[in-house]
Amino acid sequence: MRSLQRDLARALERAAKAFPAVVLSGPRRSGKTWLLRHLFPKGSYVLLEDPDVVTRFRADPQRFLDELPTPAILDEIQNVPEAFAYVRSRIDRRPRRTGQYFLTGSQDAPLMRGVTESMAGRAAVFQLLPFSARESKRGNPHVGGFPEVIARPRSAALWFSSYVQTYLERDVRAVTAVRDLSTFRRFLGLVAARHGQTLNRSDLAAPLGVTIPTVSQWLSILETTAQVLIVPPYFENFGKRLVKSPKIYLADSGLACHLLGIANQAELRRSPFLGPIFEGFVASEIAKSQANRGARRELYYFRDHQGLEVDFVVPAPRDGLRLIECKATRTPLPGMTSSLHQLHAAARAAFPRKRLELLLVHDPGARASEARTAISPGVRALAWPDFTRELE
Repeated sequence: MRSLQRDLARALERAAKAFPAVVLSGPRRSGKTWLLRHLFPKGSYVLLEDPDVVTRFRADPQRFLDELPTPAILDEIQNVPEAFAYVRSRIDRRPRRTGQYFLTGSQDAPLMRGVTESMAGRAAVFQLLPFSARESKRGNPHVGGFPEVIARPRSAALWFSSYVQTYLERDVRAVTAVRDLSTFRRFLGLVAARHGQTLNRSDLAAPLGVTIPTVSQWLSILETTAQVLIVPPYFENFGKRLVKSPKIYLADSGLACHLLGIANQAELRRSPFLGPIFEGFVASEIAKSQANRGARRELYYFRDHQGLEVDFVVPAPRDGLRLIECKATRTPLPGMTSSLHQLHAAARAAFPRKRLELLLVHDPGARASEARTAISPGVRALAWPDFTRELE
């Protein structure tokens, strides 16, 4: 597969000209190392996951960095958290020199703690997620967006099996001391089975025979390693009693399909999980669009106690708001927009000056997508490829 341009590339290049350091986090195998080495080919490179490299660094950190020409890429730096202090001291010697260090990590929470404590004001921070549909036309709800799956979709099952095993052995053990990895693997399967549902920790704990605090810790691991999207309810009150629990999605729809045993597109079409998988795919595309702009994640859903639900609520430019419904159908119908109209009426009454956009995103299947408008008054129906192209 030819080299694909990542949407985040321009933001990284701009940051390298404005900050002494750039921090790039994201899930394992999302393409962080390849992107930085591609954008900054003259930079020196060290992998702080190699035991020999880690030993050399810890034996004499100052000498290690003295012998490392800048710009330098320090890959998987969360494995050596003390490195942040040494990098900071070197940046402070020449604070006006930009693009000195590029730091990557697969675990957001430990990496961000290091940035907060040691690199505040010295580093621009970004997250790289797997390919979006804008970046690769090969991505879809069944395949997901991991680069190696996009490149070799026929080997997806083997790749995902290896990925889960690697993830369990490396990231899970690195974040916390999970003693029973087989139970944690079953936990992943349960999360997949509840893809797109309201998060209920008791519902996850009971089948595994573990405590709710254990489930909370494991969910934190999944979020820390960017394996799940936790989508909170929209925070504005439209004069209704709102459900306060978040919804949970696996961040990559291809991984969700693998954990659910959905082997191909045809099986996905027949699966009872088709709707949630498609919904999660759209959620991931929104999150990727925001991350690729260097923006913070702003992705919500709406549900009240009377049963009114809209899949996603997303802030839009110029004080706007997008209300988004997802339907895994080739034929969007006016009746599918009723919840959008109900929430629109409530939002208009509560916030008369807010600019509202109503969208129904659907799946065209194997057919070429066609932009549609006015499926019902004020609502546009868009096939997901067209929707992803509109994301800004």
